[in-house]
Amino acid sequence: KMMKDNNLVRHLDACETMGNATAICSDKTGTLTMNRMTVVQAYINEKHYKKIPEPEAIPEKIMAYLVTGISVNCAYTSKILPPEKEGGLPRHVGNKTECALLGLLLDLKRDYQDVRNEIPEEDLYKVYTFNSVRKSMSTVLKNSDGSFRIFSKGASEIVLKKCFKILSANGEPKVFRPRDRDDIVKTVIEPMASEGLRTICLAFRDFPAGEPEPEWDNENDIVTGLTCIAVVGIEDPVRPEVPDAIKKCQRAGITVRMVTGDNINTARAIALKCGILNPGEDFLCLEGKDFNRRIRNEKGEIEQERIDKIWPKLRVLARSSPTDKHTLVKGIIDSTVFEQRQVVAVTGDGTNDGPALKKADVGFAMGIAGTDVAKEASDIILTDDNFTSIVKAVMWGRNVYDSISKFLQFQLTVNVVAVIVAFTGACITQDSPLKAVQMLWVNLIMDTLASLALATEPPTEALLLRKPYGRNKPLISRTMMKNILGHAFYQLVVVFTLLFAGERIFDIDSGRNAPLHAPPSEHYTIVFNTFVMMQLFNEINARKIHGERNVFEGIFNNAIFCTIVLGTFVVQIIIVQFGGKPFSCSELSIEQWLWSIFLGMGTLLWGQLISTIPTSRLKFLKEAGHGTQKEEIPEEELAEDVEEIDHAERELRRGQILWFRGLNRIQTQIRVVNAFRSSLYEGLEKPETRSSIHNFMTHPEFRIEDSEPHIPLIDDTDAEDDAPTKRNSNPPPSPNKNNNAVDSGIHLTTDMNKSATSSSPGSPLHSLETSL
Repeated sequence: KMMKDNNLVRHLDACETMGNATAICSDKTGTLTMNRMTVVQAYINEKHYKKIPEPEAIPEKIMAYLVTGISVNCAYTSKILPPEKEGGLPRHVGNKTECALLGLLLDLKRDYQDVRNEIPEEDLYKVYTFNSVRKSMSTVLKNSDGSFRIFSKGASEIVLKKCFKILSANGEPKVFRPRDRDDIVKTVIEPMASEGLRTICLAFRDFPAGEPEPEWDNENDIVTGLTCIAVVGIEDPVRPEVPDAIKKCQRAGITVRMVTGDNINTARAIALKCGILNPGEDFLCLEGKDFNRRIRNEKGEIEQERIDKIWPKLRVLARSSPTDKHTLVKGIIDSTVFEQRQVVAVTGDGTNDGPALKKADVGFAMGIAGTDVAKEASDIILTDDNFTSIVKAVMWGRNVYDSISKFLQFQLTVNVVAVIVAFTGACITQDSPLKAVQMLWVNLIMDTLASLALATEPPTEALLLRKPYGRNKPLISRTMMKNILGHAFYQLVVVFTLLFAGERIFDIDSGRNAPLHAPPSEHYTIVFNTFVMMQLFNEINARKIHGERNVFEGIFNNAIFCTIVLGTFVVQIIIVQFGGKPFSCSELSIEQWLWSIFLGMGTLLWGQLISTIPTSRLKFLKEAGHGTQKEEIPEEELAEDVEEIDHAERELRRGQILWFRGLNRIQTQIRVVNAFRSSLYEGLEKPETRSSIHNFMTHPEFRIEDSEPHIPLIDDTDAEDDAPTKRNSNPPPSPNKNNNAVDSGIHLTTDMNKSATSSSPGSPLHSLETSL
């Protein structure tokens, strides 16, 4: 069913976890937006065009640079194909941003394929592929005269910093000073970004033939001193259904954060369109570099206290690297700012998103744009790459939790009544009112059929009108406990009334003191029939667990529920009317049947009475089914790159620690004896200097800290302005805690041997040590 909602669930437990999600860190491109990129604005030959210019408006020299630069400085797998249906949109294959640039060439009446045919992929001299750190890609071409030309494209504010020239209106390069760059940023890039456009800068550089060949491996020296060709603004429209989906998340108590590699102005504009940001609200929008400055101390180490000051208000993280995303997710999960631990869901599509997807409570990978690595690291794959599918996953998660609660509410009511009736009836009348085969039928109703009926309720929008339960919310709430006890009371009163006064009410023979092999009595058949009817109607009551009055709401949306209730009713008629001796049933008249159904329907009316009693008044009711607090090894003792420990290994570690504690206790006893003899032996080693399990457990040198990967600057040219964050030079300890434990054990043994050698043969201590 979740697959029909475009959620391919890889790990089943992620479904229920998603119901408790309190934060979603979402990508922008393709998830919140349509991922159909189109160039809509451009800055070419010193003019800012609000729409794509006519080909005649661009000088031929600039056009040549533009066509060649875009055609070869793209993955050759990126193509624009004709539409599948007549009148449809052209199909974009490959990288969507590159397809937008190729689409620009088609709009300028130029064909990129002609250039690619002329310069096939194998003729490209050197390619610096795109990565998320430098936010650019470059391609080197070797000309016939031995000179080289490099074409580069990437995030506008980053590539512009490397441009020292710009093509003027006549197509000739002219000097491009930092002041000119600031002017373009203010007059072109920021206005584009404020409209939600992604800005890409296209540039080139020539290496003359006479000079020695450059050091191609040194990319920073190669991709600098560029000449700017153009800056283009690419629009990626917000998916029309996304703003409404984000409103639902916010109403459901889930905070949506956008984590994107885009320009902060573009990201802020898209966030405003989506509803992640609302005008006048006090929320943070940060770039990756600023985020890192705020969360790191003077040594360059990440501090949780600093993250805690930022993440509650953070809504947009722009120009972020995958490491920033992982840092944010880990910071939110490890935070203790709020009483409840945050449950974080993350979306990702790239290979570098793997760590963040693994770290998150629920990782969503993109089914269309996602890489295999991202899909492997994820818990759920969105087959349509759409944010609204995440909202569906939240609904399903909450629905699974509620379905279990509904079934428990129904089952415990049946159990309480059946056990009390069978036990009390047998004690008083020497015979159980509900016979063995009848109990088997009741068991079938309350286990198999009821679980099918109640656990197949489809999710509804109403599930998103409440806040998340939290990780430690008990399965049986006080409202459910009120319903269980209230309905059990009604059913017990009805059953015992029929059991001890039924023969007088219906004017029939009593079945209480019947001989051992007497035929089935109408009296006990009425008790059994009424009991089953009460369960059938109570099954309808069990559909609601939050005290709602309308228990019939949406009942016909669940065909399985209706089928099971009607089917159970039909089988009950057959058992009573035709079951005879095997089912210990006697045929009942129409009047007796109507009374049974009437008493059964009474549970619906009684349910309305129970729902009028405020749960807050019933202080004596307790919740049940709290999550058990398992003793866990702290996460900081597990290195980032170590695979998750399974339970068997965890138990092994606990066993080792207990063994070392026992060993240490014996060692302490030996030390006590040695301390008494310290006056006889000089130069005795101080006990504090010896290794012990307590050193292993408490001393900082044994503590394994999370090793944070080095965060490279997004733009290497910033090194002049901003000192790079320095990492702690001390290498982290070995992630294998067991090795430390074993080492400690070796020292313990050595110390014990030292002590043993200091005792005299024949002494009581010597005999104790010998036995040890």
